[in-house]
Amino acid sequence: MKVFIKDLSADIELKNNGVELEVRNPKGEFLGDLVVTKSQLIWCKGKVKRENGKSISWKDFMAYMEGRE
Repeated sequence: MKVFIKDLSADIELKNNGVELEVRNPKGEFLGDLVVTKSQLIWCKGKVKRENGKSISWKDFMAYMEGRE
C-alpha cells in the first residue's frame, strides 16, 4: 500500500478534525481515505465523504485488533 498524509496542518495532539491519510494500492490507484481523530477512525472507501464513511471508536478498534471483539 501507498499511504500519503493529505494535510499536515494538524497539531501533534489530534484535534476534532484529526488527520486524513490518502491510501493507494502499489499501482498508485486511489483506494480511499482514512481519517484519524482523537475519538475515532473513519474509512472513506473511494470518493466517499467523511460524513458517509465507516467509523469505529478507538476503544472498539483496539478491542478488534487484540481479538476481543
